[in-house]
Amino acid sequence: GSASNPRHKPYCTKTSTMNVPGPLIAGTIAYLVLAGVLIAIIFGAMATGNMTKDNAAIGHVVVTVAVFFMWLFWLSAWLHQWHPLIAPIYAD
Repeated sequence: GSASNPRHKPYCTKTSTMNVPGPLIAGTIAYLVLAGVLIAIIFGAMATGNMTKDNAAIGHVVVTVAVFFMWLFWLSAWLHQWHPLIAPIYAD
């Protein structure tokens, strides 16, 4: 532990609160905007007659699932870098 190794400093020493970090909110909003734009494109294609109603329904499912899993992958990468479990210990 950190008590047995005086050179090891804990990653974070201040007390934390349960606030949602700003980058997490900004990234989530960015993915929601992306999903909204893609769904609007599908609605536009359906309204102009370039896409049938059945294909638009499939498009909505594909866009929703794809954006959700892109967001989930981004969230996973972001969270893994937010509070790393292993911090480097540099030799003197």
